[in-house]
Amino acid sequence: IKMLSFGNAGIGIILFTLIIRIILMPLMHFQTKSMRKTQELQPKLKALQQQYASKDSETQNKLRAETQRLYAENNVNPYAGCLPLLVQMPILMALWQSISRVPALQEGKFLWLQLGDRDPYFILPILAALFTFASTYLSSMSQIESNASLKIMNFAMPLMILLMGINIASGLSLYWVVSNAFQVVQTLILNNPFKIRQEREEAARKERERERALKKAMSPKKKRKK
Repeated sequence: IKMLSFGNAGIGIILFTLIIRIILMPLMHFQTKSMRKTQELQPKLKALQQQYASKDSETQNKLRAETQRLYAENNVNPYAGCLPLLVQMPILMALWQSISRVPALQEGKFLWLQLGDRDPYFILPILAALFTFASTYLSSMSQIESNASLKIMNFAMPLMILLMGINIASGLSLYWVVSNAFQVVQTLILNNPFKIRQEREEAARKERERERALKKAMSPKKKRKK
């Protein structure tokens, strides 16, 4: 961070964050594709759950086996969504340790901030929470089906970031703001929910037209049989 600071620790944190996010882009793109594939399998997963609805151990073992087979056939890893978070945790810990121990970061100033202290006006925690909400909301928009846990997560994550940001060094809050803002832009580029919804609506429209055409083609045959 010190090498990237150009004499200002805040600029160093911003550039460090952007570099980390750029490095993680392939992993994030992989996560995005994996999540979309998982969502597309939801109807089949629900069918399996209905087929193996019994709670006895033998039936549940069959359900797990069939679920794993379905994931394997479609090249889906249900745990891939955790990878970016696991990768970023050591980075957050290292940044926290740096801000706590390195005088240049602890005593560094950026705009109105003393990077080793909390943001006195809570501007960065609020921005971090807003960008977190925007990121999670945009991601949820691309889901085929929304559920209660997803809706709770849309609000729980920003609230957690806000509460943590209020009580930690502003240097770490600055990292969250830049990182989550980058995530919003990345989502709009790589996983644009508006484009995905449009594509799904277009595919559904074509499917309805195909079904109507088939029914229309079959109707004269039924009349001739009568």
